[in-house]
Parts: sequence; C-alpha cells; structure tokens
Amino acid sequence: MMLNVDLEACIGCKMCEKVCPFAAIIVEPKTKKAKVLEGCTLCGTCVGVCPVDALSIERKAVSEEEIALYKNVFIWGEWEKKGEKKVIKNVVLELLGKGKELADKLDESLAVILPGNNVEHLIPELFHHGADKVYLCEHELLEDYSTDGFTSVIASVISSEKPSIVLYGATPNGRDLAPRIAGRLALGLTADCTGLDINDSRQLVQTRPAFGGNIMASILSPYTRPQMSTVRPNVFPKPVINVTKTGIVEEVEVNLRPMSIRTKIIEEIISQEDSINIEEANILVSAGRGVGSKENLHFIEELAEAVGGTVAGSRPLVDLGWLPHPQQVGQSGKTVAPTLYFALGISGAVQHLVGMTSSDFIVAINKDKEAPIFEVADFGIVGDMFEIIQEFVKLVEEEKTKETA
Repeated sequence: MMLNVDLEACIGCKMCEKVCPFAAIIVEPKTKKAKVLEGCTLCGTCVGVCPVDALSIERKAVSEEEIALYKNVFIWGEWEKKGEKKVIKNVVLELLGKGKELADKLDESLAVILPGNNVEHLIPELFHHGADKVYLCEHELLEDYSTDGFTSVIASVISSEKPSIVLYGATPNGRDLAPRIAGRLALGLTADCTGLDINDSRQLVQTRPAFGGNIMASILSPYTRPQMSTVRPNVFPKPVINVTKTGIVEEVEVNLRPMSIRTKIIEEIISQEDSINIEEANILVSAGRGVGSKENLHFIEELAEAVGGTVAGSRPLVDLGWLPHPQQVGQSGKTVAPTLYFALGISGAVQHLVGMTSSDFIVAINKDKEAPIFEVADFGIVGDMFEIIQEFVKLVEEEKTKETA
C-alpha cells in the first residue's frame, strides 16, 4: 500500500501538512506540491482534508478468489512457567471459547499454534476447551519466549496454512508478538478488542474502545488476510470443558539457529508489585477517587481482608501514586472478571467499566446516586462509603465469630 499524490491536481494549500500527526507529508517550497516522507503510516488523515482530492491511498485489492483460500480460526497457544511446570495461560482458554463461536459461524475449524520446548503435555487441555487441531512447534530454542524465535515460527505456520483469523492474548508477550507478525506479513491488527463477531460478508468485526474510551469502534480488515486481533484476559468467558474431545496434532518442523535470536534471558526478578495478580482474584475490592486520601485506603484494605479479597483501584489512584499500576482496573490497566467486585467511591467512567463489567456480581457504594457505576451494579448503596464499610466489616467479623464458636 502507498499514499499517492496527484501532482497535477495538488494546489500546494498545505492542508495535508498541517493535519498529518506524524509530520510525514510536506509541501515542497520549490514545486509547491505535496511530497510524502518515510514516516507515513497510511492513516488517511490527509486524504480526508484535501480540498481537491489530490491524495489517495493505493491498496492492494484482494480478490474473492484469494480470500476464499484463507480458512479456519487460529489462536496462539501462549503458556507460562509456574515453577518448573509449563501451563496454558487462561486467556488462551477464553479465546478458544470465542474462537469456536467464530469458527462455527464461518463453518470452519479452530486450531492452536503451540510453539515451545517440551509442551506436548499441554495439548489435551486445548482439545478439551474446543480446539480441533494443534500445530505443535517444538525446538530447544523455544524453551523461553523470544520475539525473534516465536515470530519466525508462528509467521511461517500462518503463511503456509492461510487461516482467515488469528487471535492473540493481549498479554505482555502477546502485545510484543502480534504486531511483529503483522509487520512481517504486512497484515492489519486490532489491539485490545472487547468484542469479536462475524458480519454478513464473513468479515471479522473487531470492537474496541477508541478516543479515550468515549466510543466503541468496530474495525474491519477487508484488504488483508488473515484478520488479526489481540484480546485482553477476562474479556470472554472460558468454554465448558469437554474431557472426551480430541483432535488432530500436526508436528511442525522448526528450523531455528541460535544466531537468529538476538535476545536472551540473563536473570528473572519478580517485583513485589507484580506478585499481586488482580486478574486471577475471585474477590476484588476496588477504590476510586471517592476514597479521598491515601490514608483512607486502610478502610479498603480492612474490607479486603475481611472478605478474603484483593485490593485494586481506578486510574486516578494510580496516577496519584496511592496504588501501583499492577493493581489498576480499566482500559489503561487490567481487565478483571472476579466472582465479586466491590466498586467503592468509583463514579463509573467508561474507561473503568470496560475493565470490570465481566465480573459475576458487582457491589457499588457511592454517595452520588447519579453515578454511572450504578447502571452496571447488581447491588448499589448510596451513602457514606466509610461508614458502610465499617458496618459491613463488623457484620462479617461477627459472622466469623459465630462460625468458630
């Protein structure tokens, strides 16, 4: 694809130069004509403002015959190490549920690309959660994640198998890997999707928050295949397990050389902040700006301790330095889906809601009865947050005392 300038039509008005967010187009002083620079990302902003239609984006047209060659939904089978054991990440199981739904609508199959070293034991779990086929890509250089190694292997499988859709978890490694593959294969990629569906034209409709979370955008990739998306953990539910389901395993020959991988792990240091994983918590006690001060967080901590929950918070508290970023819920934090979510002093901005509306049961406490958080809450209380928390903690402690008596 490229941005073309019709030099005969161009009048040198500099409108394109003024609106380009990347300073990638200028009007040359001598010729008084627009010139495209290397930084152009083909965003199309300049095309829309040109008063004489002198700018156009030339896209490689994909014929219906070519599109028909791409079939099946693929998922990257990301795993993590827990001690000496490798386990499938939860987001992969969640994507298998959504992937199966998409594959059924397309009347296609669901497959997983599983790169790694000694990861064959993970295959049954993938089948039990809906996979029809697993591409097993084993090599000793895939013992740990590396951008170069995993990009090379997965891009090769995609190129040879031609899936219509590829999904990745929006994990730290997924956010690194997916754009790298998109760049290598010249594909589109939509990040942090909150919704995926198939339209009447058999295209993947990728929904995600845009413009600071103020709108939900539906994005299509009509010009390239496969269509690729990343999805945050806890956005989609896990499918029902079928322990009798099996599938096809295809072993992929992997050719990697040490010199092709430019990074290596020197040392792993786990910070105390990262040891708190709000994505896997069953009960979250989340505070917002209504907490008033950092000192008042002890009320939140007391409630969390009483109910066996984990403390989390909205972005304002993290921006103020009252909570570390790993405990932030929302668009710029983490997406969570606990069994029970306490929203304390949280107004309910869209940016926060996209990160917690998948919770099974939401309890909101806010002194503002018009707060948007009450629209998504299963149980809401209007009143002084601190008084309510103290009374609730007292009741919980009394019940615990009765049980142990």
